[in-house]
Amino acid sequence: MNKRESIGIFDSGIGGVTVLKEILKILPNENYIYYSDSKNNPYGDKTDKEIINICDKIVKKFIEQKCKAIVIACNTASAKAAKILRTRYPEEIIIAIEPAYKMVHDYEYEKETLIMATKGTIESEKFYKLYKKYDNHKTQILACKGLADIIEEGNKEKIQIYLQRNLSKYGGTIKNVVLGCTHYPLIKKEIQEVLGNVKFFNGANSLAKHLKDILKEKNLINDSEKNGKINFIDSSNSQYKKQRFYKYLEKLVI
Repeated sequence: MNKRESIGIFDSGIGGVTVLKEILKILPNENYIYYSDSKNNPYGDKTDKEIINICDKIVKKFIEQKCKAIVIACNTASAKAAKILRTRYPEEIIIAIEPAYKMVHDYEYEKETLIMATKGTIESEKFYKLYKKYDNHKTQILACKGLADIIEEGNKEKIQIYLQRNLSKYGGTIKNVVLGCTHYPLIKKEIQEVLGNVKFFNGANSLAKHLKDILKEKNLINDSEKNGKINFIDSSNSQYKKQRFYKYLEKLVI
């Protein structure tokens, strides 16, 4: 892989595969380096300083590998570190995922909404400003502590128990669900089994479009007619994570 042509993507685990899926739909010819930081998972329970230091090290690695763009595919990392990273590395293209609450405001404003996100995302200043700006006054916020970890683990029984315990009270009333963590789109089916036929919103599609626009503006689009390559790296060298990543990627891309 020509690393000078790569796009670096990172998350606290394999959840960012849901973001990569959307990017691949419109940028299939690019090469990607996906960094799964399972060694430091979860980000949501860490202090701002810890998250910033972790993200800074990852971004430096991508810069050393001469990535032409860096994607923060983690809502917590985006909320806590994106602004600082852009200030530290002004020459780099740094694109960050955001909770898609604005989409509810634009398209489904009158409906009861549930925002599911990590504690770190919900407590961030960035999220607070977003929520206050687009509040439809019919929204409830749920800090899903530990859910990303269970999804990362891949234990279906634990996921079902968690969702029943934490989402049952919203069943029958909630119509919109904002998935404020990149892991959560992996369990949309399981969430619907508890809440019913809800409409999901997440920021991956908007991020992908924004990334393409920036690359096009800077004349950095790979015009090859061949599909690019995806290099997966896990910070704890987990073969299990690697296998699950490519399994999810195959399911999502088809």
